[in-house]
Amino acid sequence: MLVLFPFAMITINPRLSPVSLQPKLDRLFALASDKVRLLESEYDTRKGSPVFTVQGKYTTRGWTEWTQGFQFGCAILAGDVLRDDALIDFGRRNTVDLMAPHLSHVGVHDHGFNNVSTYGNLRRLLREGRLPANEWELNFYEVALKVSGAVQARRWSHHHTGGYLYSFNGPHSLFVDTIRSCRALVVSHLLGHALMEENDLRVNLLERALAHAKSTGEFSVFHGEGRDSYDMRGRTAHECIFNVNDGAFRCPNSQQGYTGFSTWTRGLAWAMCGFSELLELVASVPDADLESSGGRAAVEAFLLKSATATCDFYIANSPVDGIPYWDTGAPELHRMGDYLDRASDPFNEHEPVDSSAAAIGAQGLVRLGRFLQNRGDSENGVRYFQAGLTVLESLFQAPYLSEDAAHQGLILHSVYHRPNGWDYIPPGRKVPCGESSMWGDYHAIEAALLVRRLATGEPYYTFFS
Repeated sequence: MLVLFPFAMITINPRLSPVSLQPKLDRLFALASDKVRLLESEYDTRKGSPVFTVQGKYTTRGWTEWTQGFQFGCAILAGDVLRDDALIDFGRRNTVDLMAPHLSHVGVHDHGFNNVSTYGNLRRLLREGRLPANEWELNFYEVALKVSGAVQARRWSHHHTGGYLYSFNGPHSLFVDTIRSCRALVVSHLLGHALMEENDLRVNLLERALAHAKSTGEFSVFHGEGRDSYDMRGRTAHECIFNVNDGAFRCPNSQQGYTGFSTWTRGLAWAMCGFSELLELVASVPDADLESSGGRAAVEAFLLKSATATCDFYIANSPVDGIPYWDTGAPELHRMGDYLDRASDPFNEHEPVDSSAAAIGAQGLVRLGRFLQNRGDSENGVRYFQAGLTVLESLFQAPYLSEDAAHQGLILHSVYHRPNGWDYIPPGRKVPCGESSMWGDYHAIEAALLVRRLATGEPYYTFFS
């Protein structure tokens, strides 16, 4: 009999372990290899970056160029695990040939997605000895990462108590997604780089990343402190709007969620993963690096406050198997009755699930759980860690794992932009289902790599490894 941890809607399985998930991880990596090769052979790169599937085939969608790094990152990660040099070479070659425009792209907030997933992973393989030692190749990846972090850091807006990296919507807009893309700034800082502004003003990139994280926690994450009528601890707003004239916060908003007063679950998942990764990062840097951000105690406090709040909200507002619906306030959820008390249903007639939110959020749960256990908080650490494994167990099997050899996607039932109607709805269905996304596939592979390394005792996987 499974133990239901108090207040959890996810039925957390305390018996799962990284070792017990290995058969599912092995199957996922074998399928990932097939999917990478299938996409490589069938996709027409002249159409732009692959974004999400329609009837099992990857298509593009002109909004911003934020997914190409995930395509090549999937190949690099799968090749790493499978010791498949051809997969790594595919990711390596295309990173050199196609990713340079992403390094200097001043119009997006997605550098941590595109460039850390490619140049960053390739640098890690060199440092771990998975690729033959080559000083000039290492220098190439490091220069790319330095530039990427500085370019992203230039998208900066001030507000009354700090500042934030603004989204592609413009200087008034803070996106919750960007918390994970901050890793571009962090890697650049760790490589000894800084952003040089007018009059040779030197901007500390770690300080800027942490200032953005603090703003995200203050405005994008709700903490149940009476901020407004919908202030439920742990929920998130996709977008926050500021007055660019005086920096005043104006209101929560949403681009891909239902409203600014409901929780788009992929945005929630970005926050879970981003805050948890930054906690791991902060634990690894010397005290002196944190002094300009208020010191270690203050930085860990605001990161931990948002990480635990968002992870608690995810656990309490997901079905028992841990795969959430696309927005916790989606307008037709009420027609599904007690939908949180049973497994998710991607084939229902009312609202779609978003498996990509599960792939991202699970990694945040595992990382937060491990962080807390290392800090001596075994009770909470085990709860989050086991919740993350529970989500991954659900995600890495039917109906979410794509075993159709003709389907180019790896993880099924991902949703891109429900309000804009961009997602494919099969004939006879009323909501999107059966499709994959580039970010969902990548984060599933990345989460699997993280757990597999825990199972095998290999070096712990972080973006700053």
